[in-house]
Amino acid sequence: MDSPTIQPIPRYLQQSHERIFENNRKWVASKREADPAFFEKLSAGQTPEYLYIGCSDSRVPANEIMGLDAGEVFVHRNIANLVPNTDLNVMSVINYAVRHLHVKHIVVCGHYNCGGVKAALTPADMGILNPWLRNIRDVYRLHEKELDGIEDKDAKYNRLIELNTIESCRNIMKTAAVQQSYQKNQYPIVHGWVFDLHDGLLKDLKFDFEETLEGIMKIYQLE
Repeated sequence: MDSPTIQPIPRYLQQSHERIFENNRKWVASKREADPAFFEKLSAGQTPEYLYIGCSDSRVPANEIMGLDAGEVFVHRNIANLVPNTDLNVMSVINYAVRHLHVKHIVVCGHYNCGGVKAALTPADMGILNPWLRNIRDVYRLHEKELDGIEDKDAKYNRLIELNTIESCRNIMKTAAVQQSYQKNQYPIVHGWVFDLHDGLLKDLKFDFEETLEGIMKIYQLE
């Protein structure tokens, strides 16, 4: 059997990435100019106050929208900022951030115009994405009465984005790491935010951490 022929790289992909490396050099220079010891401190370790769990969407850069620098935010991103208890990736990130980095705040940040949430509202076979998007459809089921009462399609879509963010906040609070750390240290606090691509502003969903924790501990308490 003949070996497959390797096609040459298309000309439009044969581009230099020197622009990226030049940008990197400029960034390094600007950091050293502002603080000559910046990279010495950066390499010494990390003590971020925040764990940020957001969407993988390229339009939502975690550090930049929060106005925080390298070393200040521990970041995890996935499609539609989900926190399923079966996903070892996000569960490991939460465990490490809470037990080892001792973050004080965990932020779940959704964003309007989220393609993942829109896909979950589409009755189509998404292949390997099906079980992932099912988590969002479950959020719809939990809030079916409220969402079905919203006639405007865009408003319904945006409300599901908010509810999906809040559900991820709840799922974080079901973990042993968060429950045990809060009982011992009174942190971390969990927050639900949404980023608006139209104006660049963050919206605080006013997630009531203490009230939600009380309800969760009744069913999901882990000693």
